[in-house]
Amino acid sequence: MPVSAEVPGPVVCFGEALMRLDTPGFERFVQANSFQASFTGGEANVAVSAALWELSSRMVSKVPAHDLGDACINYYRQYGVDTRYMARGGDRLGIFFVENGKSQRGPRVIYDRVASSFRSLTADDFDWNQILEGASWFHFSGTAPAVGQAVQTQLLAALKTCRDRGVVVSFDVGYRSALWTVEEARRGYAPLMEYVDVLIGSEQDATTFFGITSTGEQNQRDFAREFGLQVVAYSDREVSQTGLHRYSAKVLIGEELVQTPVYEIDVVDRIGTGDAFTAGIIRGQLLKHSPQETTAFAMAAAVLKHSIPGDFALLSVAEIEHFAQGGSLAKVRR
Repeated sequence: MPVSAEVPGPVVCFGEALMRLDTPGFERFVQANSFQASFTGGEANVAVSAALWELSSRMVSKVPAHDLGDACINYYRQYGVDTRYMARGGDRLGIFFVENGKSQRGPRVIYDRVASSFRSLTADDFDWNQILEGASWFHFSGTAPAVGQAVQTQLLAALKTCRDRGVVVSFDVGYRSALWTVEEARRGYAPLMEYVDVLIGSEQDATTFFGITSTGEQNQRDFAREFGLQVVAYSDREVSQTGLHRYSAKVLIGEELVQTPVYEIDVVDRIGTGDAFTAGIIRGQLLKHSPQETTAFAMAAAVLKHSIPGDFALLSVAEIEHFAQGGSLAKVRR
């Protein structure tokens, strides 16, 4: 469904708000005597990027009605995200711990998300007609339905409201084996797909969760045809034995498939790069950019995010466009 407004309405992002706790530098978990705290979540990462990149965004979640919930909301708000629809209640924020990798040792993540506020959603927490008033886009990832039936119920209610209101829906598959099994994910994703317009994932996702068995370019085209998708965006990552990342993407928009170059990246922090890529796709679609412009911007944002500690792609549009057009940000800028 095309976006009709000249000025796009808000991008509404629905998912779990999380506290991220990092070991200092490149220390192992067993070494750490302290942790650096920040607040994040895959959908929050998209909301922050949208707000930074000339769009408006709303984050929808549930956090405790105490000081840590306040801190989380304030953290999002400082980047321009509309947090007025964040529900309050429950006992605790979900947490994930990060051990940053280096060279041959990759990063590790440990989740602590049981009994979080987000898992305790009720029908009274959200008025989806109000939340989606004037919205152009709704985004969620596969970690939302993974955390339980209460969230799945609210997500389905949101998606039905999006259909009624003509709001474009994007879905980043984002499968996490620590949250549910492959079979559970297949069952959880199935009822959502009829509402999805834009899918971000991989060829492996298409085969594993949605039964699309073709390969290469045909896989994306078959996926789009099977589920009536406007956009199917795949990213691909290879990591060498020495920790060098080779990162690329293939994006099908309508009938046009755009293949990016392969970028070799010395990684500072890879967490949140997929969300930067997703936010770039959303931005391009809402601003009616060409498939080439949309893909180049999304890929540039994702590549540059690898250089930034933390989950958020704290980049300006000018920086991303400069890099996307072949410019370098590697030299000292004075």
